Amino acid sequence: MSSSEKDNCTICTDDINSNEAVSWCTECEVFLCKDCEKHHRKSGISETHKTISTYEYDNLPDFLKTISIQCREHKKKLELYCSVHVCPCCIQCFTDKHQKCQDMKPLSDILKQFKSSASVQLLELDLKDIQEDLKKIKRYLKQRLSVCDIEKTKAMEEILSMRKSIDDYLNRLEKELYADLESKHLDMKTKMKTLRHQIKQQAIQIDQRQTEFFKMKKYANELQMYVGLREIEKSVSEARQYIDDLPTRGHLNEENIEVDISSTIKSIVQEDDQLFGKIRISSRPHTLQLKAGRRDQAQYLASNYPRMEQIKPLFMRTLKIPEKMISLEICACVVLQDGKFGILDFTGKRLLLFSNEGIFMREVRKFERNPWNMCFVKDNTVAVTLGLANRTVLVNIEVNRIIKTIEICHLCNAVASDGKTLVICSDEMATIVNLDNMSQTKLPRNGAGSIALFEGNMYSTNEKEDKIFVKTSTGEHLWSYQHPQIEHPQGITLDKNGFVYVACNRNNIIEVVSPVGKTSRTILSESDGIKCPVGINIDRESGLMIVSTVISDDRDTRSYRTAFVYKI
Repeated sequence: MSSSEKDNCTICTDDINSNEAVSWCTECEVFLCKDCEKHHRKSGISETHKTISTYEYDNLPDFLKTISIQCREHKKKLELYCSVHVCPCCIQCFTDKHQKCQDMKPLSDILKQFKSSASVQLLELDLKDIQEDLKKIKRYLKQRLSVCDIEKTKAMEEILSMRKSIDDYLNRLEKELYADLESKHLDMKTKMKTLRHQIKQQAIQIDQRQTEFFKMKKYANELQMYVGLREIEKSVSEARQYIDDLPTRGHLNEENIEVDISSTIKSIVQEDDQLFGKIRISSRPHTLQLKAGRRDQAQYLASNYPRMEQIKPLFMRTLKIPEKMISLEICACVVLQDGKFGILDFTGKRLLLFSNEGIFMREVRKFERNPWNMCFVKDNTVAVTLGLANRTVLVNIEVNRIIKTIEICHLCNAVASDGKTLVICSDEMATIVNLDNMSQTKLPRNGAGSIALFEGNMYSTNEKEDKIFVKTSTGEHLWSYQHPQIEHPQGITLDKNGFVYVACNRNNIIEVVSPVGKTSRTILSESDGIKCPVGINIDRESGLMIVSTVISDDRDTRSYRTAFVYKI
């Protein structure tokens, strides 16, 4: 029942008169005027009923006013609470729908002193924390908006600076080209003027000889004709030789001025795919210190876990493998505490470190035997298993040094850690190492290909059976999961909500299994570039996930291993 501008007594409304209500009975769900309230208190049936003032009722949220103590379907009083379906129900509901439910409780027990219960206090604290976080995020986003404007201004200045640099550069090239043109043009004109002058002199000389020849022919005697003819023939022969030499020496070649613009310069204005530059948005984990949400919400409170359908990895980057390391074979990869990434190279027997942006930084350590697996332990330390050596080493990434060597009585294949213990597995057995005193506890046959820890339980893959197994820290079996999509499972990891992520090597997918092992879903496949995945790891605080994969180079002529980074 919802309130109006003036709440009238529900009981009096049935009569001719209609008095203004002063209270609301939470159990009868009726408004009461002063007179009716007196009778209501004295009645044996309703004397224990709780009432609130109409003012208090009107201040209730609207959605609470629609909540009734009667079952909407059967119109009977809600007396029971089903813990399986997380809902109150009436006797008829129990008969129709809840006979197989194992955990039915009296609703009165659930509601007893509920307002003062720890759940209400914790929810109040959660609301306060969320408000503080939202305020922090608002301030953070306001700051980011300012930074965004500053970055835009810097980018514009960089573009203008580059444009000026290009203009200055092109102006200089243009000036040099003009100078070269003037120089070559002057050389050509000088050569042609010199040649023209020489030709002119030759023509004057020949004209003179021709005049002398006509006079000699007309006035000279025989002796003079004989001697003079030889002299003129000599001049004619020299002139002919000069003319014949002009083409052979290239003096008459047609020299044309042409400009050959650089292909690089031409490509800037001719090629459609050549750009002045590209604007890219880089991303890195935020530095906000937000409140940690509770994982132990009471069963009657709404769950804040995401549904499996909501898990959609956001691609962040690809690790850039140096050319000289292109033949590496990734057998494990981890997200480190500071957002950097570690890669274990089986073939090269080495541990490699990459930056937050996926750029290779350095080789952390070279091992004497082929490494098999790796996990983050705590601080700057990772654990690396050395397989056939029956040995696992703790490596400090910051100082590039092995700080502890752990000898095990079996093969050291899979490894996982929660910061306090180290679990090392082989097909035969598993060993739990206490990192405080280095004591070892043996567990029976494990058969784990890869292993991960979550809330004290061990999650492992079994490549031969294509299954996921979950056991307690004492080796007790909890549940297993098998699905046609899970083929040759290799790496395994979990997010902060307990969803299990499996790298399926044979069919090139990343499969997510529900926290209780009932359903699964493919979130990454070959269409996303996933090929032959082996290693997978999630940092539960930042939500960063790294997955090893095989990719091809730009020419698609060779393949090599690298890793993709996603945000979960």
